[in-house]
Amino acid sequence: MKKFNGYMRGINLGGWLSQCSEYSEKHYSEFITENDIRTIAGWGLDHIRLPIDYNVIEDEDGIPQESGYGHIDSCVEWCEKCGLNLILDVHRTKGFSFDNKPEDNVMFDSAELQDRFISLWKNIAARYGKYSFVSFELLNEIVERDNSRWNSLASRAITEIRKFAPETKIIVGGIQWNSVHTLALLKLPENDNIVYNFHFYEPFLFTHQLASWQPLLADRAIRYSENIESYRKVSKEICCFGSGLYNTDRMGVEFMEKLISEAVEAAENANVPLYCGEYGVIDMADISDTALWFEDIHSVFEKYGIGRAAWTYKSMNFGISGEHYSPFLNRIIQCL
Repeated sequence: MKKFNGYMRGINLGGWLSQCSEYSEKHYSEFITENDIRTIAGWGLDHIRLPIDYNVIEDEDGIPQESGYGHIDSCVEWCEKCGLNLILDVHRTKGFSFDNKPEDNVMFDSAELQDRFISLWKNIAARYGKYSFVSFELLNEIVERDNSRWNSLASRAITEIRKFAPETKIIVGGIQWNSVHTLALLKLPENDNIVYNFHFYEPFLFTHQLASWQPLLADRAIRYSENIESYRKVSKEICCFGSGLYNTDRMGVEFMEKLISEAVEAAENANVPLYCGEYGVIDMADISDTALWFEDIHSVFEKYGIGRAAWTYKSMNFGISGEHYSPFLNRIIQCL
């Protein structure tokens, strides 16, 4: 399988220009600074994935906002100085949110909003397509159940981006929240600069335990080392989050590899590199279990040559630089 060279070990900057605690200039200026980029480079990583919400860089009418783009410009400058590559990820666009709230997911039913998505990418590509160390990720975690509309819109966006950035790597994930099971459904223009993307938070019962935004898990804690039968039991009780639990009778590397092999096969068949744009463990989990989980997923990534970016650098219940992770920080960094 092809490798996504320069993007093998990275981290997300979630919560800065996307999913913000507050959308304000004060937040943008203080949440991430050049010193954070230096820290990440000092960890020995090779790239950053930067999630961006549309409302940071354009107004409600779709007019580009220089103040928002200025923060991306700063990140580009800092990454160049620190020798890091950078992925610009459109995390939310007008009429689409991966949170799957019906009122926020109307883009695929609206030609006008699809045109606006294309226009957003034309502006981004025109501005950053000249940088050899910058790659583009079309859209985060498509929630569609039918791949046809995403294939059509993604292909159209790629065609328009290529007018401004003919050599830029373009990263595309499958439907159903970048599932490993849906990459094989992608049908995109043939090009040497396409990368397939998936996200990996399995077993979800472990990585999102006690998450306040997941009502079914808000009062459930589980150890990573639990027998897989324990996972199956909980999954049956809540009728959810059972992906991969019957692929193997062992939790750990074998469980992860069975799931990820489906994404590997899709990338090999398409002759493109494979990238995991998000993976991580909530700070409610036992920290020693978290370190072991990172070691296991690292071994699978290394075996198949999969590029990746951990979720996430700071805050948001997954912030690796936070106090919760500090007892095992060096061990976890080695496994990013």
